[in-house]
Amino acid sequence: MPAARGAPTPAPRPLRADARRNRDAVLRAARETFAEEGVLASLDGIALRAGVGNATLYRNFPTRDDLLAAVMEDYIGTALAEADELARSHTPREALVEWLVRLTWQLRIWHDLPYCVATTYDDPESPLYSACNPLLVRTGDLLDAAKSSGDAADAVTRDEVFELATTLSWGVDRFGDDERAGRRRVEMGTAGIFA
Repeated sequence: MPAARGAPTPAPRPLRADARRNRDAVLRAARETFAEEGVLASLDGIALRAGVGNATLYRNFPTRDDLLAAVMEDYIGTALAEADELARSHTPREALVEWLVRLTWQLRIWHDLPYCVATTYDDPESPLYSACNPLLVRTGDLLDAAKSSGDAADAVTRDEVFELATTLSWGVDRFGDDERAGRRRVEMGTAGIFA
């Protein structure tokens, strides 16, 4: 019998132990594969590496974006905690600069990740939208603080800044920058944001 209109949606049932093991194995295999081959690697290869069938992978993660969003979850949580620390310990300008350096570096953690983020971050139908939206929001928070302190141009939007970081991340990925070269690329590329 369907729930009455306005009734709370029941919480999803927890996974059985074997289903949880399979899901964890897929996530572990995906992390390893993305690190070695990039995020456009074969999903069938990930299933094989995880020791599960394709059906198990697709039952847990119907699309590549579902899998990618799940694998990114831990990285995004860490990035958001870093943004909070930057806001507490740096001036608004320094916090925004350092956030953009770190965001750009994190978005290139796996080959072709900037491409996937750029094509889906503003599509509410994509699982990557939910994954990336907290990064976009935090970028906006740091940008607003820099605007309030007179350090950032009022006309610049959070979407433009996030898109710029994603673009720079693509460059860092494609040109194989180390952290020092990546920082220089970001500092030069984002100079126009600041007043």
